[in-house]
Amino acid sequence: MQDRSENAPLQQLDDWDNFVATRYRQDKSEEEFRNYKADANPTVTEFYRQNHAYQTLDFVLTKKAEYCGLNRDKKSIWEIAEYLNTLVDDSDPDTDLTQIEHLLQTAEAIRKDGHPRWFILAGFVHDLGKVLCLYGEPQWAVVGDTFPVGCGYSDQIVFPEFFAANPDSLVSDYQTENGIYEKNCGLDKVHLSFGHDEYIYQATRRYLPEEGQYMLRYHSFYPAHRHGAYRHLMNEQDERMFEWVRKFNQYDLYSKGRERPKTQEILPYYEDLVSEFFPSKIAW
Repeated sequence: MQDRSENAPLQQLDDWDNFVATRYRQDKSEEEFRNYKADANPTVTEFYRQNHAYQTLDFVLTKKAEYCGLNRDKKSIWEIAEYLNTLVDDSDPDTDLTQIEHLLQTAEAIRKDGHPRWFILAGFVHDLGKVLCLYGEPQWAVVGDTFPVGCGYSDQIVFPEFFAANPDSLVSDYQTENGIYEKNCGLDKVHLSFGHDEYIYQATRRYLPEEGQYMLRYHSFYPAHRHGAYRHLMNEQDERMFEWVRKFNQYDLYSKGRERPKTQEILPYYEDLVSEFFPSKIAW
């Protein structure tokens, strides 16, 4: 179950999702976009304080080595989705939507707009990496806007002032514009803060087209796909693929306000969709 320690300031992981949706509300004025303090509740602010203090380059490399080898288990997409359903806040047993319903809500919004089947599938699986919380990872290592480590912090990252507590801020080689990277090296060579994006990308990358892989890997990289930060590290392929990330982002942000999915009616469609792209079990 979700960690009850000081590393779990959010009552539930959806608190972060709701904050992001509010921050990027479609009718916001340009002035409101940077007004994070006014929009944030204390638990979200505390979450980002931890996230920015603890997501160091060494931490990211350690967690990639631990999880990205995909040597924990072999499970089906459905087994992971059911497991994710146990990630429910103990103090809120009446949460409106289960985790699977959240995934279906995003996927259904994509399907209704006539997008390709792989795009719909990306919507369905995009948050499965949140099982990291069930593996014992703290919230700040699972959700949150992602950002590169090992180079200077953009002021387009939410709450950039909290990076003052990050040990990497004292490493001069990590605080130049390019840091440990080459200019326009491509994001595949850049280490982002660790979380559910990277984990679900690694688990599913063999089964989805490149456009879908980008959606999964970078859907929380808001400084880049919403504010245009870090383009100096991107290559031409990244620029092209981020058009798909931006398309996906609208569904990730704004699908939650739609009607509750009629799970039993639509489940056969998603069972067929998952079996079209994935084998019965994949490595996690």
